[in-house]
Amino acid sequence: MLSPDWPWTRLILALALVALIALLVVRAVSRDRGEYPRFTRFERTRNRQRMMRRWLISSAITFGGASILLLLLAGRYVPLLLDAVREWPAGRWFSGVVEASDGRAAWIAIAVAVLLVVGTIVAVWLARNSDDVPTIGDIGALLPRNRAELRYGVALSINAGIMEELLFRLAVPATLFGATGNAVVAVVGSVVLFGALHLYQGLPGILGSGIIGALLMVLYLATGTIVVPIVAHALIDLRSLVLIPVFVYRVQRK
Repeated sequence: MLSPDWPWTRLILALALVALIALLVVRAVSRDRGEYPRFTRFERTRNRQRMMRRWLISSAITFGGASILLLLLAGRYVPLLLDAVREWPAGRWFSGVVEASDGRAAWIAIAVAVLLVVGTIVAVWLARNSDDVPTIGDIGALLPRNRAELRYGVALSINAGIMEELLFRLAVPATLFGATGNAVVAVVGSVVLFGALHLYQGLPGILGSGIIGALLMVLYLATGTIVVPIVAHALIDLRSLVLIPVFVYRVQRK
């Protein structure tokens, strides 16, 4: 890992970020103009599953590989970024609340998370007789249509929760912080980049993903552990790619 005291560290991290952004832009344009429009026209489930499998492998390699590389370079900045955020007024206030709660804050957070999960499941179940269920962005074509595709929905949700959180909540913010020395740029820049990644879902998808990315970033910064946003992200995607198809469209019967 690069030392914060080495004079070339910032330049190397900046170059790594430029390379990552270029890779993500090429990937987003390719999906926006080629893969996703073609996927929306697929009727045969064999073609749909082949594309889902391709996305699953591509995401694991691209996001997982980029996360490992950036953390190898900027891993020392992960705790430094958290320390910098705790110096913000909101960070100091939250730290004081946690310390004054004598351990109760953690249980409250767990209870809220459980209520959100249960509430999501109940809301989807109550909408089981509806013709349509609101989703974030243009992802209607992504929803599994049969039992075989449902397995890919589970895999894609878990993969996104792990790989995207490691990259956009852990690796990219640390690298941005190391390159700029500014915690605000690190946090905001990673959220914007995450939202832009969903270009293929249209403007609603970009804005919705940006808001979700901001909330996931708050979870990470507040708890100090990447596990919490990973679980939350996976659950959000499981709602769209598993719960809605199962409870509303009953694809497990097909």
